[in-house]
Amino acid sequence: MRPQILLFGDSITEQSFRSGGWGAALADTYSRKADVIVRGYSGYNTRWALFLLHDIFAMDNRSAPVATTIFFGANDAALPGRNSERQYVPVEEYRDNLRKIVQHLQAISPTMIITLITPPPIDEKGRMEFARSLYGENAMKLPERTNEAAGVYAKQCIELAKDMGINSIDLWSKMQETDGWQKTFLSDGLHLTPEGNAVVHKEVVRVFSEAGLSAEDMPYDFPHHSKIDGKNPEKAFRVQCS
Repeated sequence: MRPQILLFGDSITEQSFRSGGWGAALADTYSRKADVIVRGYSGYNTRWALFLLHDIFAMDNRSAPVATTIFFGANDAALPGRNSERQYVPVEEYRDNLRKIVQHLQAISPTMIITLITPPPIDEKGRMEFARSLYGENAMKLPERTNEAAGVYAKQCIELAKDMGINSIDLWSKMQETDGWQKTFLSDGLHLTPEGNAVVHKEVVRVFSEAGLSAEDMPYDFPHHSKIDGKNPEKAFRVQCS
């Protein structure tokens, strides 16, 4: 049975198997070596994610993924008093919710490679432009998310990962290292362009490889065709499948 890599998060994870998505790229990287499973839920915050834990991650070590990404925060960081306040979760609760998710996964499998990913940066101008494209004059007058607020949540995500001794990807900082990141990496001020997805894919592959889950070092689930003798095919399968 192939090992499983599970991606757990909000819309940025849900959309990751679209053309150019980071999840699709990850599935290609681990093709024939691990199954990449997407559990992304558009609009979800960490408070709502807690209700899914026992359904997605059953307390059965036999079916536990070898690695999991936890990618929440973009919705938790929605501002109270603005259009998306229904999704808002105070930053202290956000951190505690992430801790509960990690602890649940560690209880299932102490060897699971767990990686926290921060929310991406926010292009506030891009969010306003996107709202106007949808609602015209009825669009919100202030952005429902700000880059400053997203940065506060990103910091707590990174600090929690350090405290718990697990991996993390500071996407909020990483993307802002590139000039013009707002249009290069974000399609609507929040969600990712193909270039933004490529950043996530590269970082996840890097972290997994550093944690001992390099696709290059993993065996194929069944023999490569070049290893199969046309006159004696059983031999290759006996060696790898025994």
